[in-house]
Amino acid sequence: MTTIVLADDHELLRRGLRALIESRPGCRVVAETGRGDEVPALVAAHRPDVLVIDLMMPGMSGLDVARWVRADVRVVLLSMHADEAYVSDALAAGALAYVLKGAGSDEILTAVQQVLLGKCYLSPPLTMAAVEAYRAQLRTHTDPLASLTAREREVLRLVVAGASNGQIAEQLTISPRTVESHCANLLRKLDLQSRFELIRFVIRHGLFRDQQS
Repeated sequence: MTTIVLADDHELLRRGLRALIESRPGCRVVAETGRGDEVPALVAAHRPDVLVIDLMMPGMSGLDVARWVRADVRVVLLSMHADEAYVSDALAAGALAYVLKGAGSDEILTAVQQVLLGKCYLSPPLTMAAVEAYRAQLRTHTDPLASLTAREREVLRLVVAGASNGQIAEQLTISPRTVESHCANLLRKLDLQSRFELIRFVIRHGLFRDQQS
């Protein structure tokens, strides 16, 4: 029996995923949650074979959860972002599979099957070749923002302009929780500890000078 912990903050989607997973003979969801910070305890309690988790979660992002539990369970990350930067982060965090939301239902089951074999799975059109090309570009790129996604750059620009999380959410038409997740990713990728250090980093590197006019 393959045991699975399922984590997604959208209850209807989570129910659908559970029904899909348990439609496969030999697969059983042993626990589920809508909060990322509850996942480590569930993994410790149930010792599942696979964790299926959304990238954006309240309390603790899917990436942070993957880093926390990587030694204990095979991780399948679900995401709406078809971007090599996100995939690279997911693989570096310890995930074995990256499945795009909206992909065919068979893809989730295929991803679970592949990670059980210790193999990596990426939703088409994502490929390992594209991810490795992205990583190679980062290694040779001198731009301090090279590791950031386009959305993260937008958030950083607004942080530097003095916008609050609520104002950033309103301007970019995203939720405040998503803004918090982007800010956490910015701090992690740039190896910084606070919003103040983000602003100091931008000033030190002379970034976004067009905002200062």
